[in-house]
Amino acid sequence: MATQPQDHFIILGKNVGLGETKTINFSFAKLYTSTKIEIPVIVSRAEKPGPTLLLTAGIHGDEINGVEVVRQIIAKKINRPQKGTIICIPILNIFGFLNAERTFPDGRDLNRVFPGTKTGSLASRVAFHFTNEILPLADYCLDFHTGGAQRFNAAQIRVVPDNPHLMQLAEIFNAPFTVFSSNLTKSYRATCAKMGIPSLLFEGGKSLDSDKHIVKHGVDGVVRILEHLDMLNQKISVTEITQKTVLIEKSRWVRAQKSGLLHVKIACNKYVEKDEFLATITDPYGAMRFKVKAPNAGYIINVNHAPIVHQGDAIFHISTTDSSGSEDEEN
Repeated sequence: MATQPQDHFIILGKNVGLGETKTINFSFAKLYTSTKIEIPVIVSRAEKPGPTLLLTAGIHGDEINGVEVVRQIIAKKINRPQKGTIICIPILNIFGFLNAERTFPDGRDLNRVFPGTKTGSLASRVAFHFTNEILPLADYCLDFHTGGAQRFNAAQIRVVPDNPHLMQLAEIFNAPFTVFSSNLTKSYRATCAKMGIPSLLFEGGKSLDSDKHIVKHGVDGVVRILEHLDMLNQKISVTEITQKTVLIEKSRWVRAQKSGLLHVKIACNKYVEKDEFLATITDPYGAMRFKVKAPNAGYIINVNHAPIVHQGDAIFHISTTDSSGSEDEEN
């Protein structure tokens, strides 16, 4: 984190004093109509100095659950710390949010162009200014996502293996699952790692859908992280932990062996046994009915809610003890 006087916190050229809350617009582009596109950045500082926590969502414009997590953090005044600073950016990809699409108008995925370039594509320019003007202020980052398309993720925190500090933070966040997942090239999480900023990636639910249970897991996790950092406003209560996070060290995708109509028979989060009946795939004409069975015992941490699938489509993500079929499809 850049060193600044304790009574100064300069972000996007604006100073936020101790005890102040300000909304500062991160302005970077215009629509075809010359209307400015601005990303609201809500900054709240306590009277006491302390760490800076950055909360981001909407890196993909169609992922609503993350936006709702950060919105609730602001609406419930959880973002008013007893010490330190909390920066909330509910929607980083405003273009995608306006169009209900994952990507920017240039077709780029913002989470694949970090740290960005000053003169590159629109998405790359946003990543560049965010990486250089906002990210260096953070001591910790929490980034909120959902499953892509109609793939529904169980609420989970993703961390790289062999990082005890991140594992400790994941245990404190206490999502139902903690999944080992390597950093992808040019992702936001990889950029945080290169800058030495501890970051957790939360996944839950699916695109263009709002799920109150997923959102609650996200909000509760933020509250627990704030309590751990001694930043939590004393007026905010902490949800009691009744079950500890389940660690998923290895996982695999179960892929459709046939094309057709998908009929899912089990719920996300469920523990299944080897050969347990998961779904059927049928043709539209009543001639074919293919049973999908679990390749091994494990937890189902992602279910494809698409009614129609093609051969090879990922339909379930299941924990396993080996690494076969464990290619990463994270956000």
